[in-house]
Amino acid sequence: MSAEEVAKAFVQHFYQTFDGGVDALGGLFNDQSMLSFEGQQVQGSANIINKLKSVGQVKHSVKTTDIQPSSNPNAIVIFVTGAVQIGGDNPLHFCEFFHLVGTAPGQYYVHNDVFRLNYGL
Repeated sequence: MSAEEVAKAFVQHFYQTFDGGVDALGGLFNDQSMLSFEGQQVQGSANIINKLKSVGQVKHSVKTTDIQPSSNPNAIVIFVTGAVQIGGDNPLHFCEFFHLVGTAPGQYYVHNDVFRLNYGL
């Protein structure tokens, strides 16, 4: 698969899984993974999943996905924009950055994940 195919499949899987049950995302992260969520940093799969669960029930709607190869030939950079509905409230704009790192052919983990809500748009 090309980097673009991997990234598009990842984005679809990530948000569908997040919306259906955050616990199922645990396999995408490892102990070296880092999440920056609205400026708060957490490291490690268990801590990341706990942080994502603390947000509550969500529904994502992806609007754009930008994909670039990384300086590491086994890594992909992804930037996503869209809207997220938290707990049934009005949707808010968000942006999220992922750095996927390959561990074997066709296998990746999320090394970096940076999430921000976009207020006042």
